[in-house]
This record gives sequence, structure tokens and C-alpha cells, in this order.
Amino acid sequence: MKPLGELETAVMDIVWAQPGLTVREVADLLAHQRKRAYTTVMTTLDRLHGKGLLGRTKDGLAWRYAALMSPAEFEQAIADRLAGEFLRAHGEVGIAAFVDAAGTDDALLDRLAELIEQRRAER
Repeated sequence: MKPLGELETAVMDIVWAQPGLTVREVADLLAHQRKRAYTTVMTTLDRLHGKGLLGRTKDGLAWRYAALMSPAEFEQAIADRLAGEFLRAHGEVGIAAFVDAAGTDDALLDRLAELIEQRRAER
């Protein structure tokens, strides 16, 4: 799962807020932010469908799009991917960077310790 571009993010925000929209409906809602060509919105929705982020059902001649995961699930998938890539690339230095990033925030450090213990218990 890769991070989304600006238009993809705007489209997903709309579909998360109002599932079951057609291309025309998404384009109309996007026009409040910045007018986009209908075909641009159609291509973006089709690409998001191809990436597995949107499902679609036929409604007459149109498709209705709905998100296949919640914003929280999407955020978790992105974080998992980025963390995995970072740790594969940087190994022990990457682990130290996560701990350093938590800094002196005891709540974050406690949560990190909890997650480590939970993972060990699952093995």
C-alpha cells in the first residue's frame, strides 16, 4: 500500500465520507475545492479501484464507488509498509531511530514496550 497523491487523497476523503457515489457526484463534490475534468476524476476512481482501495457496483450506466477499508485501516497499512521498508533498509539503526523518535514521552515508550511484549506472546 503506497501513500496517495493529492487528488487521490481528496477523492478518498469524499468516498469515505459518502460511500456509493458515482463519478459525476465525486466530480461535483471536488468542484468545491478545485474544478477537475470529469475524465480526470473517472481515471482517478478507476486507479483507486485498481489499487484495491475502492469497490464498485454497476448502477445503470454508471459505477458507484465505495471504500474497501476505513481511513484507520488505510493509515495502518501505510504505516506498516513504511515501517517495514525502513527497518529492512536500516536494521538496528532503524529500531534505535523509532525509540529516539519516542523521545522522553513515557506513554509512547510504554506503548512500544507493550507492543513488543504482545508480539513475543503471540509467537
